[in-house]
Amino acid sequence: MTLRHYSTITLAVCCLVFLSPQSQAAKLLILGDSLSAAYGFEEGSGWVSLIENHFQANHEIINASISGDTTSGGLLRLPQLLTKFSPTHVIIELGANDGLRGYPLSIIEDNIKKMIEICRSKASTPILFGMRIPGNYGSRYAEGFANIYTKIAIEKNVDLMNFDFYEITETQSLIQSDGLHPAASAQPIIKEKVQQFLIKTLGF
Repeated sequence: MTLRHYSTITLAVCCLVFLSPQSQAAKLLILGDSLSAAYGFEEGSGWVSLIENHFQANHEIINASISGDTTSGGLLRLPQLLTKFSPTHVIIELGANDGLRGYPLSIIEDNIKKMIEICRSKASTPILFGMRIPGNYGSRYAEGFANIYTKIAIEKNVDLMNFDFYEITETQSLIQSDGLHPAASAQPIIKEKVQQFLIKTLGF
């Protein structure tokens, strides 16, 4: 083998290493509710905007979140969003409003599973954002609700962002006056957790 041929092969190997799927640009669609829609403060202060500012040089972030949205609403909106944006990844951050309204857990679970299947049918990788509701909605229902996300993640082999937000919910300055929605001051905390997940788990 000549030196020239050796150099060519070496260069090709290096290109394969640095052009791995993890290093390629991603288009991330966030399908969420008020948690991702910057409810109660300027949109630019929300965790999604903060994530976008961090990744904008390498990845595209599309925020399709609507305050008050449910899994049924997300299920209806998802096909059109996938057609319009062709995202490589979709974060499904829905279910909290279903839980707060006491919807049957079976319906919530079924809707999320359908969204996962729709994403995969369009070659988009679904990512599940674990949700919780306050225990005063009934411990049995609240626990069953939280367990839905782990159950689906296992059954559907989906990456799950299951964060502990007690540091937010138990700190008055990080919660809005309604006692439910994270304040603007909590957004950097959420942003950091999501950012680290995307980097460590998906190689963003």
